[in-house]
Amino acid sequence: MSDIKNTHGGARPGAGRPKGSGKYNEPTKAIRVPESSVSYIKEFLTGYPDVIEFGHAAPEQAANVHRLEIPLFSSRVAAGIPSPAEDHVEDTLDLNDYMVRRPDSTFMLRVEGESMKNAGILPGDILIVDRSLKAEHNKIVIAAIDGELTVKRLYHRGGLVKLLPENPAYPDIELESESDLVIWGVVIGSFRRFQSF
Repeated sequence: MSDIKNTHGGARPGAGRPKGSGKYNEPTKAIRVPESSVSYIKEFLTGYPDVIEFGHAAPEQAANVHRLEIPLFSSRVAAGIPSPAEDHVEDTLDLNDYMVRRPDSTFMLRVEGESMKNAGILPGDILIVDRSLKAEHNKIVIAAIDGELTVKRLYHRGGLVKLLPENPAYPDIELESESDLVIWGVVIGSFRRFQSF
C-alpha cells in the first residue's frame, strides 16, 4: 500500500491561475478581518479601480492615472455682501494633491447617520481618512468598537477614553475596559455633491 502515490489534491506545478492575472492585476494576499467589517471591505473593493489615485493599485496602474487640474481663481467668493469678481486664474488645483498627502495610507468612507452633523459631516458625505496620523485628543476619527465602525470625535484625557458625537441627540460612547477599540484613522476632510448635480 505504501507504493501507491496519491494523484489527487495538493499543489501541482503549473496549476492554478498565474499571479497577477486576477481582477486586481497584481498578486493578492489572504487576511483575517472581523466578520462585521466584511461588508465595508467588500464595498471598498467594489470601487477599487476608481480609487487607484489614492495608492491602492499596482505601480503600473498608478502611473496611468490622469491628473485633473481645475482652474483656481484668485478671487474669493463672498458669503456675505457680494463684491465684483476678478476674472483672474491664480493657479490650477488637483483635488487629489489638495486632499491627500499620504496616498498609501489614505482611504475613503461614506457617512451614515447624523451623529456628526454639527461638525459639518452629513449623511452621504465621503470622508477622507489618513491611517498614518496619530489619533489624538479632539481629532475626528474612524473607530471600530467591537468590530462596528463609527465616526466620532476622540476624547482622551486622564486615562479616560470616549468617542463624542457632534449632535446632542446622540449619547457619548464611554469605552468599557472590555470593549475592543481599534482606531482606523483620522478624518482629514470630507466632500459631498449637491442633490441637484
